[in-house]
Amino acid sequence: MTYKIRIAAFALVAMGYCNIAAQFATAQNSPRANAPEYSWSNLPKIQQPVFRKDTLRITAFGAVPDGHTLNTRAINQAIESCSKKGGGVVLVPAGLWITGPVVLKSNVNLHLQEGSLLLFTTDKSQYAITEGFYEGKAAARNESPISGKDLENVAITGKGIVDGNGDVWRAVNKNQLTEPQWKEKIESGGVLKDDGKVWYPSEQFKKASVENKSMLLTGGKKPGDFTDIKDFLRPNLVVFNNCKKVLLEGVTFQNSAAWCLHPLMVQDLTIRNVRVKNPEYAHNGDGMDIESCKNFLIEGCVLDVGDDAICIKSGKDEEGRKRGIPTENGIIRNNIVYQGHGGFVVGSEMSGGARNIFVEQCTFMGTDKGLRFKSVRGRGGVVEKIFARNINMKDIKQEAIFFDLYYFVKFATDGERDMRPVVNEGTPVFKDMHFENIVCNGATKGVFVRGLPEMPVRNIVMENMVLSAETGVELIDADKISFKQVKLITKHSKPVIFTDNATNITIDGLQYNDHSETLISVTGERSQNINITHTDASKAKKVKEFSKGAQEKSLVIHEGK
Repeated sequence: MTYKIRIAAFALVAMGYCNIAAQFATAQNSPRANAPEYSWSNLPKIQQPVFRKDTLRITAFGAVPDGHTLNTRAINQAIESCSKKGGGVVLVPAGLWITGPVVLKSNVNLHLQEGSLLLFTTDKSQYAITEGFYEGKAAARNESPISGKDLENVAITGKGIVDGNGDVWRAVNKNQLTEPQWKEKIESGGVLKDDGKVWYPSEQFKKASVENKSMLLTGGKKPGDFTDIKDFLRPNLVVFNNCKKVLLEGVTFQNSAAWCLHPLMVQDLTIRNVRVKNPEYAHNGDGMDIESCKNFLIEGCVLDVGDDAICIKSGKDEEGRKRGIPTENGIIRNNIVYQGHGGFVVGSEMSGGARNIFVEQCTFMGTDKGLRFKSVRGRGGVVEKIFARNINMKDIKQEAIFFDLYYFVKFATDGERDMRPVVNEGTPVFKDMHFENIVCNGATKGVFVRGLPEMPVRNIVMENMVLSAETGVELIDADKISFKQVKLITKHSKPVIFTDNATNITIDGLQYNDHSETLISVTGERSQNINITHTDASKAKKVKEFSKGAQEKSLVIHEGK
C-alpha cells in the first residue's frame, strides 16, 4: 500500500471513529438538555443532611467500652430506635467499643465522640455473606462493618476512630514487609503460599486465591453458595448504596480489609475533614471510591493508603454500561494525600462515565502517581469535563500526570472483553479536560498520555505548570493536547518531549533546561500538526528528530521566543 493510500485510509478511519465516538457520547453520557453548564464560577451544589437534636447514647442500650464485650446488638438497637423516633444523634462516647457489623438507618447521625474507638471484631462468623459489589460487579462479600442501603439523611461524624481490623482479612506479600514484620506476621497464625512468599490469613483464603476463585454472582449463584470461600470475601469498611444526603465528617477511618469508603449510587454526598488510613501493603486498600454518585463534595481530608486515594468509578465493562450511572457534579478540594497509587484517580472501572468534576488546592506527597486516568478496551464509558487547578505534588514515584488506556490487570472476576482495535460500545473515551497551576517537585515523568489508535486521549489543556522530573513529556496516540506556559526541569533530555502518532499538539511558551540533548522527538507515520511556539529552540543541542515514518512536515517550530 502506498503512503498516500495509507494516509487516505487512516483519514477515513479517523472520521469513522470520531463520528462513532460522538454518537456514544450523545447516547450514553451526554447531560440532559436542561442540565446546568458547570464551571469554576458555577460549581455543583451539594445538599447537606439535617438531623434532629435528640441524642441516644449506646450505653443506654447496654454497650460496654471494655475492649472485650461485643456491642453489635446494643449499637444497632440504638440506631434502630433513633430512626423510628424520627431520627437524631446516636452517640458513641469515648472508650474502646468492640462490635460486629453496624447497619445505619435514615435520619440518623452516628456521632463518635473524641476519644472513641469503634473496633470491629476479628470473629469472621459475625459477618454474614451478602450481596455486594467487587470492582463494579455484583459479587458475594462479607457484610461491611458499616453499611446503609436505600437511606436518606444519614451521617457518621465526630472525632473518633473507626477501625476495620483489616489485617485478619487480607493476604500480604513477603516483599511488602520488613523482616521483623514478616516474622511477626507468620507468628500471628495463618498459612504461607507453597513458595513461602505470600502470607494468607487462613487455608480457605489460600485455596481460593491460588485457585483464582470468582466471587461474582453470576449464573444464578446466591451469596449462600460461597461459604467455602468466606474468608476470601473481604469487606469494604463503609458502604452506602443508593442513598441520598450522606455526610462523613471529622472521623478517622482506618485499617479496612479492602476499599475503605465506598459510596455507591449516592446523591448529595459530603466527605469533609476525615482521615483515611490503610497500610501501604493493603491489597485493594483504596481510600475512597466514589462510584456512580451525583453531586458530591470531598474537602479537607487526609489520606494515606495502600492503593488509589481519591478514586472516581462508575461500574465495570458491560455491567457498568447497563447501569449507565456516571459519577458527576463533584468538587474535590483542600485534600492531602500521602501514600497511594494515585492522588486523584479516574478508573479503571469507569464504564458508566464521569463528568463535571472540579479538583483544586490538593497536595500529593509520595504517591505513585499524581493525577491518574486509566482504562482499557472493553470498558466503554466517557470521561469528560474534568478540571484541576492549584495542585502541588512532591516526590511522586512515577508520573505526575498520567493517562493510560492500556491499563489491564486480569482478575478472576473479569469476563471476556472485546479487545479488538475498533470503535464500539466498549471503547473508552477520555476528553475535554483542563489542568492549570500545577507544581511537581520530583517525579519519574512529568506527563504521560497513551490513548488508543482508534480513540486517542483528546482535547486536554495543561497550562501554567512547573514539573521537575527525571523525564519530561510522552504523548502516544494523543490528539489536541495543548501545553501553555509549561516549565520542564528534567534530569534526562533525550528528548524533552516524545510523541508517537500524536496529532494536533500545541506547545506554547515551553521552558526547559539549557543544553538539553533533544527538544522533541516525533515518531509514527500518523503524526501530524505538531506546533511549537514562543519557545527558544536554540537552547537544545538538537532541536528535532523523526523516526518510524514520521514526516518532517508534521512538526512546525515557529521562530522567536
